[in-house]
Amino acid sequence: MLDIYTLGDEVLRESCEPVQTFDSALKVLVDAMFETLAEADGVGLAGPQVGVDKRLFVIDIRGEEKRAYINPQIIETSMEQVPYEEGCLSIPGVWHDVVRPAKVTVQAQDVNGKSFVVHAEGLLARAIQHENDHLNGTLFIDHLSEEEREKVIKAYERRNKGKTRRLR
Repeated sequence: MLDIYTLGDEVLRESCEPVQTFDSALKVLVDAMFETLAEADGVGLAGPQVGVDKRLFVIDIRGEEKRAYINPQIIETSMEQVPYEEGCLSIPGVWHDVVRPAKVTVQAQDVNGKSFVVHAEGLLARAIQHENDHLNGTLFIDHLSEEEREKVIKAYERRNKGKTRRLR
């Protein structure tokens, strides 16, 4: 189990470096991320959320998709935009509708460095975009108006009194 960093931790606001080495340490990290994700009952988990400044995330949509995405690049998005309620393991206990492209195509590598391409829609497309944002220091609340973002942050702070540091 890994610790999940939360709103206010600087690592969540940093752009990540590409993964260069595909070795057993990477496989151990990915396995630990899947274990942490399952324990937290989430859909996705990105490197920065566990304090790792590397371009990788894992997604586990039970019955649909379980995969590690290393050095992902979103190479195409649909023109159609859809709202959907999002939450985040790094901002636990709060949710808000976020508008994102309905479909995405992502190119990434697996734990062995082999390239793959995924064409996604629905929850998988949403999760890919959400986790990919983490690799660029972006949180789902950054897609909200300033007023809505403040409401979400205040709700988060109320739910987690004494546990948070306030940062944008």
